[in-house]
Amino acid sequence: MKIRELTQYLEQIAPLAYQESYDNSGLIVGHPDDEIQQALVALDCTENVVDEAIRKGCDIIIAHHPIVFTGLKKLNGKNYVERVVIKAIRHGIALYAIHTNLDNVLGGVSSKIADKLALESHAILRPKRNLLKKLAVFVPRTHVESVREALFSAGAGAIGDYSECSYNTLGYGTFRPLEGANPAIGKVNEQERVEETKIEVIYPERLERSILVAMYAAHPYEEVAHDVFALENTLQTAGSGAIGNLPSPMSEMDFLGYVKDRLNVQVIRHTKLRDKPISRVAVCGGAGGFLLEDAKRSGADIFISADYKYHEFFDAEENIVIADIGHFESEQFTQELLLEIIQKKFVNFAVLLTEIETNPIKYYV
Repeated sequence: MKIRELTQYLEQIAPLAYQESYDNSGLIVGHPDDEIQQALVALDCTENVVDEAIRKGCDIIIAHHPIVFTGLKKLNGKNYVERVVIKAIRHGIALYAIHTNLDNVLGGVSSKIADKLALESHAILRPKRNLLKKLAVFVPRTHVESVREALFSAGAGAIGDYSECSYNTLGYGTFRPLEGANPAIGKVNEQERVEETKIEVIYPERLERSILVAMYAAHPYEEVAHDVFALENTLQTAGSGAIGNLPSPMSEMDFLGYVKDRLNVQVIRHTKLRDKPISRVAVCGGAGGFLLEDAKRSGADIFISADYKYHEFFDAEENIVIADIGHFESEQFTQELLLEIIQKKFVNFAVLLTEIETNPIKYYV
Protein backbone atom coordinates (compact mmCIF):
# COMPACT_ATOMS: atom_id res chain seq x y z
CA MET A 1 0.00 0.00 0.00
CA LYS A 2 1.00 3.65 -0.07
CA ILE A 3 2.47 5.41 2.94
CA ARG A 4 -0.50 7.77 3.16
CA GLU A 5 -2.90 4.85 3.75
CA LEU A 6 -0.95 3.82 6.82
CA THR A 7 -0.24 7.30 8.16
CA GLN A 8 -3.81 8.54 7.70
CA TYR A 9 -5.03 5.61 9.78
CA LEU A 10 -2.42 6.22 12.50
CA GLU A 11 -3.40 9.88 12.57
CA GLN A 12 -7.05 8.95 13.07
CA ILE A 13 -5.93 7.13 16.22
CA ALA A 14 -3.43 9.82 17.30
CA PRO A 15 -4.15 13.09 15.44
CA LEU A 16 -1.11 15.23 14.70
CA ALA A 17 -3.07 18.19 16.10
CA TYR A 18 -2.66 16.61 19.57
CA GLN A 19 1.15 16.69 19.57
CA GLU A 20 2.95 19.18 21.78
CA SER A 21 4.35 22.38 20.26
CA TYR A 22 7.97 21.21 20.60
CA ASP A 23 7.33 17.88 18.89
CA ASN A 24 7.96 16.68 15.34
CA SER A 25 5.57 13.78 14.82
CA GLY A 26 4.56 12.70 11.35
CA LEU A 27 6.34 11.66 8.17
CA ILE A 28 9.98 12.76 8.51
CA VAL A 29 11.53 10.99 5.51
CA GLY A 30 9.62 9.74 2.49
CA HIS A 31 6.70 10.75 0.28
CA PRO A 32 3.06 9.94 1.09
CA ASP A 33 2.61 8.30 -2.32
CA ASP A 34 5.60 5.96 -1.92
CA GLU A 35 4.62 2.30 -1.82
CA ILE A 36 5.54 0.18 1.20
CA GLN A 37 5.61 -3.58 1.69
CA GLN A 38 6.82 -4.07 5.26
CA ALA A 39 7.20 -1.91 8.39
CA LEU A 40 9.60 -2.02 11.31
CA VAL A 41 8.34 -0.66 14.65
CA ALA A 42 10.78 0.75 17.21
CA LEU A 43 10.86 3.09 20.17
CA ASP A 44 13.86 4.98 18.75
CA CYS A 45 15.15 5.26 15.21
CA THR A 46 18.89 4.68 15.63
CA GLU A 47 21.50 3.69 13.06
CA ASN A 48 21.26 0.08 14.23
CA VAL A 49 17.51 0.12 13.69
CA VAL A 50 17.95 1.45 10.14
CA ASP A 51 20.51 -1.32 9.49
CA GLU A 52 17.97 -3.83 10.80
CA ALA A 53 15.32 -2.44 8.45
CA ILE A 54 17.74 -2.82 5.53
CA ARG A 55 18.53 -6.44 6.47
CA LYS A 56 14.87 -7.37 6.85
CA GLY A 57 13.65 -5.59 3.74
CA CYS A 58 11.48 -3.03 5.57
CA ASP A 59 10.75 0.16 3.67
CA ILE A 60 9.29 2.19 6.55
CA ILE A 61 10.29 2.58 10.20
CA ILE A 62 7.58 3.67 12.61
CA ALA A 63 9.18 5.04 15.76
CA HIS A 64 7.78 6.64 18.87
CA HIS A 65 10.54 9.22 19.21
CA PRO A 66 11.22 11.49 16.20
CA ILE A 67 14.79 11.21 14.95
CA VAL A 68 14.59 14.91 13.98
CA PHE A 69 13.27 17.26 16.66
CA THR A 70 14.58 20.54 15.24
CA GLY A 71 15.53 21.72 11.79
CA LEU A 72 18.64 20.28 10.15
CA LYS A 73 20.83 22.96 8.55
CA LYS A 74 23.31 20.49 7.08
CA LEU A 75 23.43 16.80 6.20
CA ASN A 76 27.10 15.92 6.57
CA GLY A 77 26.75 12.84 8.75
CA LYS A 78 28.58 14.48 11.64
CA ASN A 79 26.14 13.10 14.25
CA TYR A 80 23.82 10.13 14.60
CA VAL A 81 20.74 12.13 13.59
CA GLU A 82 22.25 13.17 10.27
CA ARG A 83 23.65 9.69 9.66
CA VAL A 84 20.25 8.06 10.24
CA VAL A 85 18.51 10.44 7.84
CA ILE A 86 21.18 10.02 5.15
CA LYS A 87 21.15 6.21 5.41
CA ALA A 88 17.35 6.05 5.33
CA ILE A 89 17.21 8.21 2.19
CA ARG A 90 19.97 6.24 0.45
CA HIS A 91 18.13 2.97 1.06
CA GLY A 92 14.64 4.26 0.29
CA ILE A 93 13.36 3.79 3.84
CA ALA A 94 10.64 6.12 5.08
CA LEU A 95 10.77 7.39 8.67
CA TYR A 96 7.58 8.12 10.58
CA ALA A 97 7.26 9.30 14.20
CA ILE A 98 4.18 9.05 16.40
CA HIS A 99 5.26 10.70 19.64
CA THR A 100 3.33 13.09 21.89
CA ASN A 101 0.21 12.69 19.76
CA LEU A 102 0.20 9.02 20.83
CA ASP A 103 0.99 10.12 24.40
CA ASN A 104 -2.04 12.41 24.34
CA VAL A 105 -4.86 10.00 23.52
CA LEU A 106 -6.92 7.54 25.51
CA GLY A 107 -5.64 4.15 24.41
CA GLY A 108 -2.16 5.56 23.86
CA VAL A 109 1.17 5.19 25.66
CA SER A 110 -0.02 5.76 29.23
CA SER A 111 -3.13 3.66 28.68
CA LYS A 112 -0.86 0.79 27.62
CA ILE A 113 1.00 1.06 30.94
CA ALA A 114 -2.35 1.06 32.75
CA ASP A 115 -3.33 -2.10 30.86
CA LYS A 116 -0.04 -3.77 31.78
CA LEU A 117 -0.78 -3.02 35.43
CA ALA A 118 -4.38 -4.27 35.02
CA LEU A 119 -5.82 -0.95 36.21
CA GLU A 120 -9.59 -0.79 36.10
CA SER A 121 -11.75 2.09 34.80
CA HIS A 122 -8.70 4.03 33.74
CA ALA A 123 -9.08 7.47 32.21
CA ILE A 124 -6.96 10.42 31.05
CA LEU A 125 -5.16 12.00 34.02
CA ARG A 126 -5.14 15.53 32.59
CA PRO A 127 -7.69 15.95 29.77
CA LYS A 128 -6.88 18.68 27.26
CA ARG A 129 -8.90 21.89 26.98
CA ASN A 130 -9.63 24.14 24.00
CA LEU A 131 -9.83 21.26 21.53
CA LEU A 132 -13.61 21.37 21.12
CA LYS A 133 -15.91 23.73 19.24
CA LYS A 134 -19.66 24.01 18.82
CA LEU A 135 -21.51 24.73 15.61
CA ALA A 136 -25.03 26.17 15.53
CA VAL A 137 -26.62 26.24 12.09
CA PHE A 138 -30.12 27.40 11.10
CA VAL A 139 -31.84 25.07 8.63
CA PRO A 140 -35.27 25.13 6.95
CA ARG A 141 -37.42 22.24 8.18
CA THR A 142 -37.32 20.58 4.75
CA HIS A 143 -33.56 20.00 4.99
CA VAL A 144 -32.99 19.34 8.70
CA GLU A 145 -32.39 15.60 8.33
CA SER A 146 -30.00 15.91 5.38
CA VAL A 147 -27.92 18.69 6.97
CA ARG A 148 -27.75 16.89 10.31
CA GLU A 149 -26.64 13.63 8.65
CA ALA A 150 -23.99 15.51 6.68
CA LEU A 151 -22.60 16.98 9.91
CA PHE A 152 -22.55 13.57 11.58
CA SER A 153 -20.83 11.97 8.59
CA ALA A 154 -18.10 14.63 8.72
CA GLY A 155 -17.36 13.83 12.38
CA ALA A 156 -19.55 16.24 14.33
CA GLY A 157 -21.71 15.16 17.25
CA ALA A 158 -19.39 12.63 18.90
CA ILE A 159 -19.27 12.82 22.71
CA GLY A 160 -17.37 10.07 24.53
CA ASP A 161 -18.96 6.71 23.71
CA TYR A 162 -21.88 8.37 21.91
CA SER A 163 -22.21 9.51 18.31
CA GLU A 164 -24.79 11.55 16.37
CA CYS A 165 -25.38 13.87 19.33
CA SER A 166 -27.19 17.14 18.57
CA TYR A 167 -29.57 19.63 20.11
CA ASN A 168 -32.39 20.99 17.96
CA THR A 169 -34.49 24.08 18.59
CA LEU A 170 -37.56 25.07 16.58
CA GLY A 171 -38.13 28.66 15.49
CA TYR A 172 -38.32 30.80 12.41
CA GLY A 173 -35.94 32.98 10.44
CA THR A 174 -36.54 36.14 8.44
CA PHE A 175 -34.65 37.56 5.48
CA ARG A 176 -35.14 39.84 2.48
CA PRO A 177 -33.24 38.83 -0.68
CA LEU A 178 -31.63 41.87 -2.33
CA GLU A 179 -30.92 42.55 -5.97
CA GLY A 180 -28.41 40.02 -7.27
CA ALA A 181 -29.43 37.32 -4.80
CA ASN A 182 -30.57 33.88 -5.96
CA PRO A 183 -32.69 32.70 -3.02
CA ALA A 184 -33.67 29.06 -2.62
CA ILE A 185 -36.81 30.28 -0.85
CA GLY A 186 -38.62 33.60 -1.37
CA LYS A 187 -38.47 36.44 -3.88
CA VAL A 188 -36.10 39.35 -4.39
CA ASN A 189 -37.04 42.47 -2.36
CA GLU A 190 -39.72 40.63 -0.37
CA GLN A 191 -39.29 39.71 3.28
CA GLU A 192 -39.58 35.98 3.83
CA ARG A 193 -40.36 34.14 7.07
CA VAL A 194 -39.30 30.49 7.15
CA GLU A 195 -39.81 27.82 9.80
CA GLU A 196 -36.31 26.69 10.75
CA THR A 197 -34.50 24.41 13.16
CA LYS A 198 -31.29 25.41 14.91
CA ILE A 199 -29.00 22.38 14.97
CA GLU A 200 -26.18 22.46 17.54
CA VAL A 201 -23.31 19.97 17.48
CA ILE A 202 -19.93 19.66 19.20
CA TYR A 203 -16.83 18.65 17.26
CA PRO A 204 -13.03 18.49 17.61
CA GLU A 205 -11.46 21.65 16.21
CA ARG A 206 -9.19 19.62 13.92
CA LEU A 207 -12.29 18.52 11.93
CA GLU A 208 -13.68 22.02 11.44
CA ARG A 209 -12.88 22.44 7.77
CA SER A 210 -14.47 19.15 6.68
CA ILE A 211 -17.52 19.78 8.87
CA LEU A 212 -18.13 23.27 7.48
CA VAL A 213 -17.65 22.02 3.92
CA ALA A 214 -20.25 19.30 4.59
CA MET A 215 -22.62 21.86 6.09
CA TYR A 216 -22.39 24.17 3.08
CA ALA A 217 -22.83 21.29 0.63
CA ALA A 218 -25.99 19.97 2.32
CA HIS A 219 -27.61 23.33 3.13
CA PRO A 220 -30.09 24.71 0.57
CA TYR A 221 -29.45 28.40 1.28
CA GLU A 222 -27.17 30.64 -0.73
CA GLU A 223 -26.02 32.29 2.53
CA VAL A 224 -25.86 29.84 5.45
CA ALA A 225 -26.56 31.42 8.86
CA HIS A 226 -24.37 29.71 11.42
CA ASP A 227 -22.30 30.37 14.54
CA VAL A 228 -19.04 28.74 15.63
CA PHE A 229 -18.10 28.79 19.33
CA ALA A 230 -14.78 27.91 20.95
CA LEU A 231 -15.36 25.77 24.06
CA GLU A 232 -13.48 25.54 27.35
CA ASN A 233 -14.74 21.98 27.84
CA THR A 234 -12.14 19.26 28.33
CA LEU A 235 -11.91 16.50 25.76
CA GLN A 236 -11.94 13.33 27.85
CA THR A 237 -10.32 11.22 25.14
CA ALA A 238 -7.29 13.50 24.71
CA GLY A 239 -4.69 14.49 27.26
CA SER A 240 -1.73 13.36 29.33
CA GLY A 241 -1.21 10.40 31.62
CA ALA A 242 -3.70 7.85 32.91
CA ILE A 243 -5.41 7.17 36.25
CA GLY A 244 -7.08 3.97 37.36
CA ASN A 245 -7.72 1.54 40.21
CA LEU A 246 -6.19 -1.77 41.15
CA PRO A 247 -8.66 -4.69 41.30
CA SER A 248 -7.80 -4.93 45.01
CA PRO A 249 -5.45 -2.90 47.26
CA MET A 250 -1.84 -3.96 47.67
CA SER A 251 0.83 -3.07 50.19
CA GLU A 252 3.40 -0.59 48.93
CA MET A 253 6.24 -3.12 48.85
CA ASP A 254 4.09 -5.72 47.14
CA PHE A 255 3.00 -3.17 44.57
CA LEU A 256 6.57 -2.05 43.80
CA GLY A 257 7.45 -5.70 43.22
CA TYR A 258 4.37 -6.03 41.03
CA VAL A 259 5.45 -3.00 38.97
CA LYS A 260 8.97 -4.36 38.63
CA ASP A 261 7.61 -7.65 37.32
CA ARG A 262 4.78 -6.40 35.10
CA LEU A 263 6.75 -3.57 33.52
CA ASN A 264 10.05 -5.43 33.20
CA VAL A 265 11.91 -2.86 35.31
CA GLN A 266 15.38 -3.35 36.81
CA VAL A 267 15.39 -0.37 39.16
CA ILE A 268 12.66 1.78 40.72
CA ARG A 269 13.65 5.09 42.30
CA HIS A 270 10.93 6.14 44.69
CA THR A 271 10.09 8.54 47.50
CA LYS A 272 9.49 7.56 51.11
CA LEU A 273 6.76 4.97 51.49
CA ARG A 274 3.73 6.10 53.50
CA ASP A 275 2.77 2.76 55.06
CA LYS A 276 -0.59 2.91 53.30
CA PRO A 277 -2.12 0.47 50.82
CA ILE A 278 -1.98 1.24 47.10
CA SER A 279 -5.42 1.34 45.48
CA ARG A 280 -5.43 4.19 42.98
CA VAL A 281 -2.56 4.52 40.52
CA ALA A 282 -1.51 7.36 38.21
CA VAL A 283 0.92 6.72 35.34
CA CYS A 284 2.61 8.64 32.56
CA GLY A 285 4.98 7.31 29.95
CA GLY A 286 8.20 9.30 29.62
CA ALA A 287 8.91 12.49 31.55
CA GLY A 288 5.64 13.05 33.40
CA GLY A 289 6.65 15.17 36.38
CA PHE A 290 4.39 17.98 35.20
CA LEU A 291 1.40 15.78 36.09
CA LEU A 292 2.22 15.27 39.77
CA GLU A 293 -0.38 17.71 41.07
CA ASP A 294 -2.99 16.15 38.78
CA ALA A 295 -2.14 12.77 40.29
CA LYS A 296 -2.58 14.16 43.79
CA ARG A 297 -5.90 15.81 42.95
CA SER A 298 -7.11 12.55 41.39
CA GLY A 299 -6.55 10.73 44.68
CA ALA A 300 -3.67 8.57 43.45
CA ASP A 301 -1.63 6.71 46.06
CA ILE A 302 1.35 6.44 43.72
CA PHE A 303 2.52 8.19 40.56
CA ILE A 304 4.60 6.11 38.13
CA SER A 305 6.63 7.98 35.53
CA ALA A 306 10.24 8.75 34.57
CA ASP A 307 13.04 11.32 34.36
CA TYR A 308 12.63 12.72 37.87
CA LYS A 309 15.41 14.99 39.13
CA TYR A 310 16.65 14.95 42.72
CA HIS A 311 14.80 18.01 43.98
CA GLU A 312 11.58 17.05 42.21
CA PHE A 313 11.17 14.04 44.50
CA PHE A 314 10.58 16.46 47.40
CA ASP A 315 7.37 17.57 45.65
CA ALA A 316 5.67 14.38 46.83
CA GLU A 317 5.54 15.97 50.32
CA GLU A 318 4.54 12.55 51.66
CA ASN A 319 1.08 12.99 50.09
CA ILE A 320 1.84 10.48 47.36
CA VAL A 321 4.58 8.03 46.40
CA ILE A 322 6.60 8.97 43.32
CA ALA A 323 8.07 5.99 41.45
CA ASP A 324 10.55 6.66 38.65
CA ILE A 325 10.95 3.52 36.54
CA GLY A 326 13.08 5.01 33.72
CA HIS A 327 12.20 6.62 30.41
CA PHE A 328 12.75 3.62 28.16
CA GLU A 329 11.10 1.29 30.65
CA SER A 330 7.96 3.44 30.83
CA GLU A 331 7.60 3.55 27.04
CA GLN A 332 8.90 0.15 25.92
CA PHE A 333 5.40 -1.27 25.45
CA THR A 334 4.62 1.45 22.90
CA GLN A 335 6.16 -0.85 20.29
CA GLU A 336 3.68 -3.57 21.19
CA LEU A 337 0.86 -0.99 21.14
CA LEU A 338 1.76 0.19 17.63
CA LEU A 339 1.93 -3.38 16.38
CA GLU A 340 -1.58 -4.02 17.74
CA ILE A 341 -2.96 -0.79 16.25
CA ILE A 342 -1.58 -1.47 12.76
CA GLN A 343 -2.45 -5.18 12.63
CA LYS A 344 -6.02 -4.47 13.72
CA LYS A 345 -6.58 -2.45 10.54
CA PHE A 346 -4.11 -3.95 8.04
CA VAL A 347 -4.22 -7.69 8.66
CA ASN A 348 -2.24 -8.56 5.53
CA PHE A 349 0.48 -5.94 5.95
CA ALA A 350 3.77 -7.18 7.41
CA VAL A 351 4.78 -5.40 10.63
CA LEU A 352 7.91 -6.41 12.56
CA LEU A 353 9.05 -5.39 16.03
CA THR A 354 12.67 -4.32 16.27
CA GLU A 355 15.07 -6.75 17.91
CA ILE A 356 17.38 -3.86 18.84
CA GLU A 357 17.17 -2.53 22.38
CA THR A 358 17.65 1.19 21.97
CA ASN A 359 17.80 2.13 25.67
CA PRO A 360 20.97 4.27 26.00
CA ILE A 361 20.96 3.81 29.80
CA LYS A 362 22.55 0.71 31.34
CA TYR A 363 22.50 -0.40 34.99
CA TYR A 364 25.24 -1.88 37.12
CA VAL A 365 23.47 -4.10 39.64
